[in-house]
Amino acid sequence: MEVIERIKAQLASNNVVLFMKGTPDFPQCGFSGQVAQVMQACNAKFGSFNIFEDSELREALKEYSQWPTYPQLYIKGELVGGCDIIMDLYTKGELQKMLADADGVAE
Repeated sequence: MEVIERIKAQLASNNVVLFMKGTPDFPQCGFSGQVAQVMQACNAKFGSFNIFEDSELREALKEYSQWPTYPQLYIKGELVGGCDIIMDLYTKGELQKMLADADGVAE
C-alpha cells in the first residue's frame, strides 16, 4: 500500500486521529504529551499513530498535511493543527465541541 493510502486509511479508521511522537501512554516529546493529556481530559475517543514506527509515513504526512511539525490532530479527516492550536481550542472550550460533533467523545 502506498504511503498516502496508509495515511488515508488511518484517517478513515477513526473520526479522531492523533499522529504523535510516541503513544498516548508513553509520549516521546513534550508537545505530543500535552496534546495526549488534553485528549484524555476531554474523554476523547481517538486513534493514535506513533510516527517513530514508520519513517516513510512520518515524512509523507508533512507533505500531505502541509504541516511541518508533530503532533498533528485530525478530526473527520481534516487537520485541526498541532500543539499550540489544540491547546488554544481546549482552553476556549472549542475542542470539546469539535470532538462531540465528530462522535469523538467516549460515553
